[in-house]
Amino acid sequence: CYADIFAACSPGDPAPLAETSHDLTVRAREIKGAAYYLDAAHSGICEIPADAWLGDAHPHSHAVVIWVAHGRSPEADNIASRWLEGAAGEIARMRALEIGISLKGHIRALGFRAECHYAGATAIDIDRMSLLAGVGILRDREVVSPFIGSGYAPLVVTTDYELAIDHPIADNASVGGLRYWLGINGAESGRERNRQARRASHLSRYPMEQVDRVDSPTTLIFDDEVPRVPKRAEFFQRARMGDLGDKAQQEVRRFAFKHPLTDGMMYPLRAMVPHQDGETAAPVDGFDDAEANTKAIKALSYHLGADLTGICEVPRYAWYSHDGQGKPIEMHHKYAVVMLIDQGYDTMEGASGDDWISGCQSMRGYIRGAEIAGVMAEFLRSQGIDSRPQTNADSEVLQIPLVLLAGLGELSRIGELVLNPFVGPRFKSVVLTTNLPLVPDKPIDFGLQTFCSNCLKCARECPVNAIPFGDKVVFNGYEIWKPDVERCTRYRVTNPKGSACGRCMKTCPLNKVVTADGALVHRIGTWLGVNARFLKSLMVPIAVYLDDKLGYGTRNPIKRWWQDLEIIDGVARKPKGTNERDLNLEADTTGRKSPVGYYHASDMPPPNAKEPVATSHKAAIERATLVETVDAARKRHADRGQTPPHYIPTATLD
Repeated sequence: CYADIFAACSPGDPAPLAETSHDLTVRAREIKGAAYYLDAAHSGICEIPADAWLGDAHPHSHAVVIWVAHGRSPEADNIASRWLEGAAGEIARMRALEIGISLKGHIRALGFRAECHYAGATAIDIDRMSLLAGVGILRDREVVSPFIGSGYAPLVVTTDYELAIDHPIADNASVGGLRYWLGINGAESGRERNRQARRASHLSRYPMEQVDRVDSPTTLIFDDEVPRVPKRAEFFQRARMGDLGDKAQQEVRRFAFKHPLTDGMMYPLRAMVPHQDGETAAPVDGFDDAEANTKAIKALSYHLGADLTGICEVPRYAWYSHDGQGKPIEMHHKYAVVMLIDQGYDTMEGASGDDWISGCQSMRGYIRGAEIAGVMAEFLRSQGIDSRPQTNADSEVLQIPLVLLAGLGELSRIGELVLNPFVGPRFKSVVLTTNLPLVPDKPIDFGLQTFCSNCLKCARECPVNAIPFGDKVVFNGYEIWKPDVERCTRYRVTNPKGSACGRCMKTCPLNKVVTADGALVHRIGTWLGVNARFLKSLMVPIAVYLDDKLGYGTRNPIKRWWQDLEIIDGVARKPKGTNERDLNLEADTTGRKSPVGYYHASDMPPPNAKEPVATSHKAAIERATLVETVDAARKRHADRGQTPPHYIPTATLD
């Protein structure tokens, strides 16, 4: 179903010609970089011989070949092995279409024609293109990969966008030796491939099973006091409704889609939304064992491409109270399957965090997450189990509390963001809510509260001082380092020298690669952070000092594969400027010059307000006097004191 959704996406005619580079190598680096950024296993480029077309028409000159590897197969005793029987190739084809359609849209946004070709719908010889582009080799009359064999789905994007070409692989090519084992030149190493292959299919590639589990989150939550809030109060929604003024209202419609690649990703992302809701079939047998279901649903999520998965029950306050139209939302599912999608360390390493690829980093996570949760929901509904994907484009739940409760991280100084011990803040989440019987995970404790209490790097590097330097407070029933959401939102939607912003993620000391391919010092640091928390208060100042001294958080030019382009009035142009920030080591870290504004539940717009409800940042700063310290809130709650009136959301207009 989802492969058909992607195949039906068509951005239409090419846009007017972009101000793109005339250097064919630069062009090819961007196209292949985008393919690998979107998780292609192999990608290559070739010219198209006339006789490679399967018909008389020869519309394009170049081919971009994309191979997507099959996902990990569940063990025979995992019931997901039955769910996935015979489906690995189709799932990989769906993933290939996601990448191909996004690249097709990207190329068309640059002003050139492009089409996708895949098994069952091709006008070109895909095997021949794979050989000419240096992606596959011929073995026993079959085109295979030296690394993944025949476990892949191929796709070809043909185009008249001229690109530098690759050479075919030598006939005597082989894989092995020390270079492959160590991953010389940055490729995924043989030892990392072997390590992943040894892990059970219901476990992520990261050893989350080594992290301490606790009965309650390390963040204090007064469950009986946390209010349910409407989607109308979410600050991107407030920008759309005009609450932040005309400029923010105008820019919020395009801020995440300014770059041509993100523009290409917009079509499949939006095409999935109508399929989030669907009919539930009559129930079938075989889903009564909660433990077996839990292992199977996690294995399925990893086969589809999730990076980390956890499960929790959905608390009352995690459901929005009203949808975007002001209609009440029913709390209709018991469990949440929470999945994290890595935003890509390599690309983030090459970026400033608020340059022209920043918005694309978010969209990469959103499109992959919507695809995974959507497929899972379709499957469960077909088995008679009511389920719904909760995506960035259309969610009935607040995802941050679910990420926290599902044991995927702890709440951080960044504020409304959970940090994972292995990927840090470098992810986007997606949620599948369901009534499938499941076993919830426990929250985790890896010492992040100590770390963030002693590390101010994200606050120091925030371009608009939206992250607090001070202590945690209790806000709407949560213990939190409360960020200034108005400052953050305004900058992200109106950023004049980039698309959106992720400076806090870029510069966080926990934004590292900690698999076998990561630097040894990072792997040691992560191991100590997870297994030697008693050293945390001693280690943090040293870790932050070394992080700065070694230049982590600066841009790595080797990792920069994209062109800086901005779509203005439908044309991709060279932007007037680009944020090229590195580290701001001399920044004021007292917070005196940038007090944080607070927007309590009582200050939210009515859930069904259709007209702008203007914000006042000055008033938001003055409302700091209403905020409780953690100790004061804990004492009040223990003494059964009255819930503060500013915890009560604004009522509907009627």
